[in-house]
Amino acid sequence: MILPKPTAVIFDWDNTLVDTWPIIHSALNATFRETGKPEWNITETMARVSKSMRDSFPIVFGENWQKAGDIYQMQYRAIHLERLKALPHAEEVLKKVKEKGLHCVVVSNKKGPNLRKEIQHIGWSDYFENAIGADDAAKDKPHADPVNLAFAETDIVPAKDVWFIGDSEIDLHCAKNTGCTAVLFGETPLTHPEYTKTHYIGFPYDAHVHNHTETLKLLSF
Repeated sequence: MILPKPTAVIFDWDNTLVDTWPIIHSALNATFRETGKPEWNITETMARVSKSMRDSFPIVFGENWQKAGDIYQMQYRAIHLERLKALPHAEEVLKKVKEKGLHCVVVSNKKGPNLRKEIQHIGWSDYFENAIGADDAAKDKPHADPVNLAFAETDIVPAKDVWFIGDSEIDLHCAKNTGCTAVLFGETPLTHPEYTKTHYIGFPYDAHVHNHTETLKLLSF
């Protein structure tokens, strides 16, 4: 895979650098129980969760979405730091990005305060120049706003020399909206009926890495 040499790298956070599916799944089902809704299995959670809370909860919970959001946040914050785990070789990737002198940011649909607490807790603050989460910008991914905010105090303009690495169609959509090089991360799309060698759920990508061993190879330029 020959990609434009990057000047900057954008990482998604959840399930791109850290494994948070068990945390999200547990907090979400606790919210369903408290609001009288059927629980999801882990496959459903992984298939349905990618949008930010303000974009997804009104669809799932209707007019009571803000109350459900408060419940979810309470449940999530009670467990997220103790259960947070780095994905294999993720820190090696971040070290490689830093060694190469690339500007590195996180753009996530996790609420900003939660995101920054997790980055600090896992000890990775020095790897990132900025960390933008849900509600930090006027709109969340897939809109361009959080990416533009991540680079607002730099002279970096999102373009093909900025790699956007993420695990979901939301990340690919955001990369498309900002003109960045899209790098799809992870195994999930391989069996998805809308997955091809160039697109995932209708959104194009420029490279696909299945794990961070492959991400390291991509960074060997």
